[in-house]
Amino acid sequence: MAYDPNNIFARILRGEIPCKKEYEDDFALAFHDINPQAPVHVLVIPKGAYENMTDFAERASDSEIGGLFRAVRKVSAQLGVDGPGYRMIANIGDDSGSEVPHLHIHICGGRKLGRMIPQD
Repeated sequence: MAYDPNNIFARILRGEIPCKKEYEDDFALAFHDINPQAPVHVLVIPKGAYENMTDFAERASDSEIGGLFRAVRKVSAQLGVDGPGYRMIANIGDDSGSEVPHLHIHICGGRKLGRMIPQD
C-alpha cells in the first residue's frame, strides 16, 4: 500500500489541521489524542511519510529512528509518566485496529492501565 499524503496526521504536520501540541523537534511531533483512552494520551509521529513501523524500520534513516524514540522519551518525561510508568503502543495493520496510515506511537499513562490485551 502506498503512503497517503492526505491522511489526517500528514495534514496535521502540514498545519492544515490544528492539534494540541505537546512537543516538536526536527524529527517528531507529539500531540494530545482527541479521544483519550487514559488520563495521559499523546501521539508521537515522525515527520517523514511512513505508513507504519514496518515501513519506518525499512526506510527511515538512523537519525529519524533515533529522533522518534528520543522524542517518545522526552514526551514521557515532560508529561510526568516516565517515573510511574506508561504504555507505548504502535498499531500495525487492520487486525490491530490501526485507523490512520501514518506511523504513530501512543503514550498512555496517568493511572494503572491493567492488562494490555483483555482475556476473552
